[in-house]
Amino acid sequence: AMFLLCELKDIVALAPEKFGSPGLEAYEQALNEKLSNLVLHKVGLCCALWDILQVDEAHVFPGDARSHSQVRFRYVVFRPSLEEVLVGTVRKCDTDGVHVSLGFFDDILIPPDQLQHPSRFENSRGEPAWVWAYDTGADTGPHQLPMERGDRLRFRVVEELWRDVLPGGKQQPQQLGQQPAAPLDEAARLPPYSLLGSVNEPGLGLLDWWSDA
Repeated sequence: AMFLLCELKDIVALAPEKFGSPGLEAYEQALNEKLSNLVLHKVGLCCALWDILQVDEAHVFPGDARSHSQVRFRYVVFRPSLEEVLVGTVRKCDTDGVHVSLGFFDDILIPPDQLQHPSRFENSRGEPAWVWAYDTGADTGPHQLPMERGDRLRFRVVEELWRDVLPGGKQQPQQLGQQPAAPLDEAARLPPYSLLGSVNEPGLGLLDWWSDA
């Protein structure tokens, strides 16, 4: 499935003005503010809090008026499985391949070796494109099928790439049973989580190619 429900734990600090909040509202707000749209290493892209399972006893430390509690909770994360088929939009084409967006997640690349064969990169018509030379068997030669920015396409997830870059060495919430990821040098400004896709099989590629199939 494209979305997973992950059980996590984290320390939540509440300011004194939040102490009187009803129920778990203050904890829910704090967790969503911290985690929404954050990539957790080897977990996925955090989307929304599902529920809170447990809040441990609160502690106040000298010089800090906030209360600190360990919270166990479940969060909805985006992490499609390998071989899963998704539908997205071509964000741009360049010599690296076709860059795809799902609207809420942009770090998807279909490299040249995962495009239909034979395909070539063209940058002479104003809009960079990858063009599939589809052999129809006709004497007129192959049919030219371009993939351009804004086109809708269907692709298969073939690889996920993780880079545990944590700005400022901040501690991420820990998935239960997992050790926290160690921070790396922030100079490596590569996406913390990205996907590689493939369209090199029948039924994949631009939706328009297969609309009459």
